Amino acid sequence: MAKNNLTTKEMSILKRMYLWSHTTFVNFNMTKMEANAFTMTMAPVIEEVYGDNIEGKKAAYVRHNAFFNTHTVPLAFIAGLCGAMEKDVADGKVPSQTVDAIKASLMGPTAGMFDSLFFNCLRVIIAGICIGLAETGNILGPILFFVLYAGSQEIVRWLLLKTGYTLGTSFIDAIFNSGLMTIATRSASILGLMMVGAMTATTVKFPMNWTITVGKASVEILPLFEAIYPGILCVGLTLLMMVLIKKGRKPIQLILGLFAFGMLGALVGIF
Repeated sequence: MAKNNLTTKEMSILKRMYLWSHTTFVNFNMTKMEANAFTMTMAPVIEEVYGDNIEGKKAAYVRHNAFFNTHTVPLAFIAGLCGAMEKDVADGKVPSQTVDAIKASLMGPTAGMFDSLFFNCLRVIIAGICIGLAETGNILGPILFFVLYAGSQEIVRWLLLKTGYTLGTSFIDAIFNSGLMTIATRSASILGLMMVGAMTATTVKFPMNWTITVGKASVEILPLFEAIYPGILCVGLTLLMMVLIKKGRKPIQLILGLFAFGMLGALVGIF
């Protein structure tokens, strides 16, 4: 189905769905993950579509409280799409199993795509800019990060909610048949990896100031490493942190460990 214009009532429903879509991690659990948030997001359209049909409401709430997990932004898109389909389900034009199938088929691809886009790409780019400001003591660093990162998600969330509701399944058919979903996901992943590498090179510092003196000869250690590969200590430190995180170490443990290592290194003259 596809809608060209939204009525005042439909806009009111979408606004309420938009607000409820921010509850992604409310009562998040490992059994159903984001199911409760998705159900709350769907509540405005379910109440409107089924009205006094109590059994229809019950079935819809149970249907949408099944396991669900994706990135918080495309959750709104899938909710909008399911909201557009619920009227057809209520009218008997579409079986309820179709809604379940749409949710199951979309939550995986959208999670991968938007994790890459926001976590690995936009977050890294925006953080790279804002860290540079913060390093100079500019208060705009953290403020700008919040405005740009959170703001971009809010805008995309609303646009996707409207897109899902207005275009219905026609949008899904077009994006999957054209292969755009696969291309967009891979492109975002590649760009994200590039930005992670660039950010590592520009923001991770290993200010070694260690000089070994033997007799009258002195050798600075840092230039030796830099001659092997520029920034090798920074890259090595980053990779070490990745390995430790994969082994189950918590970020706070690594931060405290680096702090202790830096203090000890400064005391013995390495830094």
